[in-house]
Amino acid sequence: MKLTKEILNKILRSVQMTSAQELGCGECYEQLDQFAELKLKGKTPEAAMPLVQEHLNKCKDCHEEYKALLAALRALEKPM
Repeated sequence: MKLTKEILNKILRSVQMTSAQELGCGECYEQLDQFAELKLKGKTPEAAMPLVQEHLNKCKDCHEEYKALLAALRALEKPM
């Protein structure tokens, strides 16, 4: 793989977005259920769990997992 200017810019943006306190994917995944439940209750999980929100903003895979979990929980809430 050739290191292009575009790839280098992406790497630099990722480094700039890094903070002293961050969650890894595993830690984020462990908290997704709580995050989703807060959202479903009409609360602001972004304020209650800012590190999870930051990770979801940066990680496409975890964000997709969160969206799928939220959709599944919403489906369970619908009356039959």
